[in-house]
Amino acid sequence: METRKVQVTGGSTYTVSLPKDWATENDVSAGSVVEFHAEEDLLLLAPKREDDRVEGALDVSGLDNKHELTRAVMTMYVSGFDVIRLEAPRITAEQRRIIRDATQGLVGLEVIEETSDRVVLQDLLDSSELSVHNAITRMRLVALTMLSDAVEALIEDDDDLAQDIIQRDDDVDRLWYMVSRVFRTVLRNPTAANEIGFPRETVFDYQSSARQLERIADHATKIAGLSREIGEITGETADLLRELESEATAIPETAMDALLTDDSEEAVELANEARSGIPQVDETARDVDSKVRELDPQSAQILGRVVDSLSRTADYGGNIAESALQRAAPRP
Repeated sequence: METRKVQVTGGSTYTVSLPKDWATENDVSAGSVVEFHAEEDLLLLAPKREDDRVEGALDVSGLDNKHELTRAVMTMYVSGFDVIRLEAPRITAEQRRIIRDATQGLVGLEVIEETSDRVVLQDLLDSSELSVHNAITRMRLVALTMLSDAVEALIEDDDDLAQDIIQRDDDVDRLWYMVSRVFRTVLRNPTAANEIGFPRETVFDYQSSARQLERIADHATKIAGLSREIGEITGETADLLRELESEATAIPETAMDALLTDDSEEAVELANEARSGIPQVDETARDVDSKVRELDPQSAQILGRVVDSLSRTADYGGNIAESALQRAAPRP
């Protein structure tokens, strides 16, 4: 850390010098233009760039596995690169197909150039056009609807509904990657935080909660998959499963209300309400566990995994409630 004394020039203008090492490293010299970004009691300074696009290159010559290559593309995207150059001595047809499939699963990313030795991707959305608030609101709707539908597909033995739930998980993943990208971008670039319209602390809380919603969607997908391994469920077991799903879903639902409200007192009240519902979910889960033990071993095992997923959903809601409480807390 370096300190500088604020001086007055011309009788009314405050001036402060820049550390020479920092200026040299960032190509700032006499006549350069710098940007100031005010964040309450902080003032952030950054060099003004003619082109703010961040470019990155990755050698994919050894990445023939679909999972590895897809993960590489997603990692570059989430890291905040605006232009991604995937290079190799020769890009195979299979690699091109995997890259295109991965690109379709990411918001705003498009293939803009293809040659024999590279594929260039570019994010065509300006950061100011991305609404992290709208993204997590959409994630909330899709993820919690998926969970409710998954339990219904399980009880009714509805394979078509189960397949639809599995496909919807892709929508949640796309939004999750977008929120993660925005989060990393605002950490790196103060200008992006101003364009998005939220303080960086709020974006952090949103990103943390989006992660919980993404996990809920994963468990909904898991339940949908398990529904194919068991027949229709009736009687008291079905009633208890619906009751458990309703109680579990209410926790993240209420917690999200707490996170998104601008009223601090209301946020605290809703967050505490969400957290107080978790013991009831645990009690109902024990009732379901006790009931499913009466079934055949295979069915009991499958439904035990369903109960675990629903219990975890309540815990994820509790995590969102914690984020809401932190957001509502007074700033030091």
